[in-house]
Amino acid sequence: MKKKVLAVTLTAMVTIQLAGCGTILHPERKGQKGGNIDPAIAVLNAAGLLLFIVPGLVAFGIDLYYGTIYLPGTALDLNDDELNQLKNIDGQLNSEALARFISEKTGEEIHADEMISYKIGSAEELSFMIDQVGEQSTGSYQFNTY
Repeated sequence: MKKKVLAVTLTAMVTIQLAGCGTILHPERKGQKGGNIDPAIAVLNAAGLLLFIVPGLVAFGIDLYYGTIYLPGTALDLNDDELNQLKNIDGQLNSEALARFISEKTGEEIHADEMISYKIGSAEELSFMIDQVGEQSTGSYQFNTY
Protein backbone atom coordinates (compact mmCIF):
# COMPACT_ATOMS: atom_id res chain seq x y z
CA MET A 1 0.00 0.00 0.00
CA LYS A 2 2.84 2.45 0.87
CA LYS A 3 4.53 1.76 -2.46
CA LYS A 4 1.33 2.45 -4.33
CA VAL A 5 0.81 5.80 -2.52
CA LEU A 6 4.44 6.75 -3.13
CA ALA A 7 4.17 5.85 -6.82
CA VAL A 8 0.96 7.87 -7.25
CA THR A 9 2.47 10.84 -5.37
CA LEU A 10 5.64 10.81 -7.46
CA THR A 11 3.65 10.48 -10.67
CA ALA A 12 1.44 13.40 -9.66
CA MET A 13 4.45 15.55 -8.78
CA VAL A 14 6.20 14.83 -12.09
CA THR A 15 2.98 15.48 -14.01
CA ILE A 16 2.46 18.80 -12.21
CA GLN A 17 6.05 19.76 -12.93
CA LEU A 18 5.76 18.97 -16.61
CA ALA A 19 2.46 20.85 -16.77
CA GLY A 20 4.22 23.84 -15.19
CA CYS A 21 6.45 24.12 -18.22
CA GLY A 22 5.93 27.42 -20.07
CA THR A 23 5.73 25.54 -23.36
CA ILE A 24 2.59 23.80 -22.16
CA LEU A 25 1.05 26.77 -20.31
CA HIS A 26 1.84 29.41 -22.96
CA PRO A 27 2.30 27.80 -26.40
CA GLU A 28 1.51 31.17 -28.02
CA ARG A 29 4.88 32.45 -26.76
CA LYS A 30 6.92 30.03 -28.88
CA GLY A 31 9.55 31.75 -30.98
CA GLN A 32 10.24 34.74 -28.73
CA LYS A 33 13.89 35.78 -28.89
CA GLY A 34 14.25 37.25 -25.42
CA GLY A 35 12.86 39.73 -22.98
CA ASN A 36 11.99 39.70 -19.30
CA ILE A 37 11.62 36.29 -17.70
CA ASP A 38 8.12 35.37 -16.52
CA PRO A 39 8.55 34.82 -12.75
CA ALA A 40 5.62 32.36 -12.56
CA ILE A 41 7.16 30.07 -15.19
CA ALA A 42 10.61 30.39 -13.61
CA VAL A 43 9.21 29.39 -10.20
CA LEU A 44 7.38 26.40 -11.66
CA ASN A 45 10.55 25.29 -13.43
CA ALA A 46 12.59 25.87 -10.26
CA ALA A 47 10.14 23.67 -8.32
CA GLY A 48 11.23 20.87 -10.61
CA LEU A 49 14.82 21.55 -9.63
CA LEU A 50 13.92 21.26 -5.96
CA LEU A 51 11.90 18.08 -6.36
CA PHE A 52 13.70 16.38 -9.22
CA ILE A 53 16.83 17.80 -10.84
CA VAL A 54 16.39 16.32 -14.31
CA PRO A 55 12.76 17.43 -14.95
CA GLY A 56 13.61 20.91 -13.68
CA LEU A 57 16.60 21.21 -16.00
CA VAL A 58 14.57 19.84 -18.89
CA ALA A 59 11.75 22.34 -18.19
CA PHE A 60 14.20 25.27 -18.10
CA GLY A 61 15.94 24.03 -21.25
CA ILE A 62 12.73 23.62 -23.21
CA ASP A 63 11.35 26.98 -22.11
CA LEU A 64 14.59 28.78 -22.97
CA TYR A 65 14.92 27.00 -26.31
CA TYR A 66 11.38 27.83 -27.42
CA GLY A 67 11.33 31.27 -25.74
CA THR A 68 8.21 30.50 -23.70
CA ILE A 69 9.88 31.55 -20.43
CA TYR A 70 9.87 35.21 -21.54
CA LEU A 71 7.01 37.64 -20.98
CA PRO A 72 5.45 38.74 -24.27
CA GLY A 73 6.26 42.20 -25.55
CA THR A 74 9.39 42.70 -23.43
CA ALA A 75 12.07 41.98 -26.05
CA LEU A 76 13.73 44.99 -27.65
CA ASP A 77 12.48 45.14 -31.20
CA LEU A 78 12.83 48.07 -33.55
CA ASN A 79 9.89 49.21 -35.61
CA ASP A 80 10.41 50.65 -39.10
CA ASP A 81 10.46 54.28 -37.91
CA GLU A 82 13.12 53.56 -35.27
CA LEU A 83 15.20 51.61 -37.78
CA ASN A 84 14.93 54.40 -40.35
CA GLN A 85 16.22 56.90 -37.77
CA LEU A 86 19.41 54.83 -37.58
CA LYS A 87 19.98 54.98 -41.35
CA ASN A 88 21.64 57.54 -43.61
CA ILE A 89 19.92 58.94 -46.70
CA ASP A 90 21.45 56.15 -48.81
CA GLY A 91 19.91 53.47 -46.55
CA GLN A 92 23.12 52.45 -44.78
CA LEU A 93 23.26 52.34 -40.99
CA ASN A 94 24.58 55.55 -39.43
CA SER A 95 27.26 54.43 -36.99
CA GLU A 96 26.92 57.57 -34.83
CA ALA A 97 23.15 57.11 -34.46
CA LEU A 98 23.58 53.39 -33.82
CA ALA A 99 26.24 53.98 -31.15
CA ARG A 100 24.01 56.58 -29.47
CA PHE A 101 21.01 54.19 -29.59
CA ILE A 102 22.99 51.28 -28.10
CA SER A 103 24.40 53.55 -25.39
CA GLU A 104 20.91 54.73 -24.43
CA LYS A 105 19.47 51.20 -24.32
CA THR A 106 22.36 49.52 -22.48
CA GLY A 107 23.66 52.32 -20.27
CA GLU A 108 27.16 51.56 -21.58
CA GLU A 109 29.15 54.20 -23.42
CA ILE A 110 29.66 53.09 -27.02
CA HIS A 111 31.76 55.10 -29.47
CA ALA A 112 31.05 54.90 -33.20
CA ASP A 113 34.74 54.94 -34.10
CA GLU A 114 35.24 51.72 -32.08
CA MET A 115 32.48 49.84 -33.89
CA ILE A 116 33.26 47.47 -36.75
CA SER A 117 30.67 46.39 -39.33
CA TYR A 118 30.79 43.14 -41.33
CA LYS A 119 28.43 41.88 -44.03
CA ILE A 120 27.24 38.39 -43.12
CA GLY A 121 25.36 36.11 -45.51
CA SER A 122 24.42 33.15 -43.29
CA ALA A 123 24.29 31.92 -39.71
CA GLU A 124 27.40 29.80 -40.29
CA GLU A 125 29.28 32.82 -41.58
CA LEU A 126 28.12 34.84 -38.55
CA SER A 127 29.36 32.15 -36.17
CA PHE A 128 32.71 32.03 -37.96
CA MET A 129 33.07 35.84 -37.89
CA ILE A 130 32.23 36.04 -34.19
CA ASP A 131 34.92 33.45 -33.47
CA GLN A 132 37.49 35.23 -35.65
CA VAL A 133 36.76 38.74 -34.41
CA GLY A 134 36.67 37.57 -30.79
CA GLU A 135 40.17 36.16 -31.14
CA GLN A 136 41.56 39.34 -32.68
CA SER A 137 40.05 42.11 -30.58
CA THR A 138 37.72 42.99 -27.70
CA GLY A 139 35.85 45.96 -29.24
CA SER A 140 32.14 46.44 -29.96
CA TYR A 141 30.68 44.70 -33.03
CA GLN A 142 27.88 45.30 -35.47
CA PHE A 143 26.85 42.40 -37.71
CA ASN A 144 24.57 43.00 -40.69
CA THR A 145 22.85 39.97 -42.19
CA TYR A 146 21.70 40.05 -45.81
